Amino acid sequence: MRILVLGGDGYLGWPTALHLSDRGHEVAVADNYARRGYDHEMGVESLVPIEPMQVRLDAWREVSGKTIKHYYGDLVDGDFTIEMIADFRPDTIVHFAEQRAAPYSMIDRKHAVYTQQNNVVGNLNVLFAIQEVDPEIHLVKLGTMGEYGTPNIDIEEGWLEVTHNGRTDRMLYPKKPGSFYHLSKVHDSHNIEFACRIWGLRATDLNQGVVYGQETPQTVRDPRLATRFDYDAIFGTVLNRFVIQAVLGHPLTVYTPGGQTRGMIDIRDTVECIRLAAENPADRGEFRVFNQITESYSVGEIAKTIANNFDGQVEIEHVDNPRVEQGEHYYNVKHTGLVELGLEPHLLSNTLIESLFEVADKHKHRVDLAAMRPTVNWRKASNPMRDEK
Repeated sequence: MRILVLGGDGYLGWPTALHLSDRGHEVAVADNYARRGYDHEMGVESLVPIEPMQVRLDAWREVSGKTIKHYYGDLVDGDFTIEMIADFRPDTIVHFAEQRAAPYSMIDRKHAVYTQQNNVVGNLNVLFAIQEVDPEIHLVKLGTMGEYGTPNIDIEEGWLEVTHNGRTDRMLYPKKPGSFYHLSKVHDSHNIEFACRIWGLRATDLNQGVVYGQETPQTVRDPRLATRFDYDAIFGTVLNRFVIQAVLGHPLTVYTPGGQTRGMIDIRDTVECIRLAAENPADRGEFRVFNQITESYSVGEIAKTIANNFDGQVEIEHVDNPRVEQGEHYYNVKHTGLVELGLEPHLLSNTLIESLFEVADKHKHRVDLAAMRPTVNWRKASNPMRDEK
């Protein structure tokens, strides 16, 4: 199968490309390297050093004997998007190429507008390119569990059967996103569902939970194949961030009260979910949704798990929550679709956590402690030009 991975330089895109290549697929990656640009903007680098794309590609060829094709460009450029897809002629497109951080989207008006434009317009260009080049292409799009928010009912896999005034219909599950980033993902989902319904495209929307971990069987084969390990308050996912704080003797910063519950998934399961979705495509005209999580924990429970597994003293510090969200809530997510396709989940284990401690300890000299403190306040609609006056 020919698979094009958009956002192939990112935290998840890169190990996904390696996993698919390792499983015998012909893979190409595309990226505009915006994520590396955010590092310069924020003044924070990945905890684990990452190599330039060409070094990564050369290293993979050396250790595997397999080649991955590379495209450089921006999905917001519709002409580039069409030309790339027409050139590679993929069977499946895996779409990771979006600004992925809720805090980044909430910094100010400029960052909110950028996030929405980059994500929504780029995704629309992909849909139009598929429709023009080959409507048989299967789109596997990475969404987020944050699209749903925290409703006081069970979260179904994308669709909900509703009875109202004696009549019943099947409709998209209602969304209650918590940031401009999550809103952009909702817009993506609606646009993809529309394209499937009107143009007969085929798509799988993967509403992914919080990812933890940094290593996959492919990335550990050579240090040059390492993927990102973000720890800062803007891009760092919660479990990874707590691991680094523990290693540094820094208090684990739990946003008060700590009862916020999140769906979680190991990075090794993320790449496998993509493979399963790609190898078992949706039907023509089908907008298929899977909730891509394996288990759920509250933020407080994650902090306690890290503290209990660390060989040393760890303090847990509750800090004011910069986000606008429920501190305690009902959270029951249905996530059977990917298991039915063959996913065998890696549940959070002591072994995995200990390996993350080792990675963090090896690179702890690269940490900027100040970057782990939350600085973006959801309650303040900032205007950078006004604030400079």
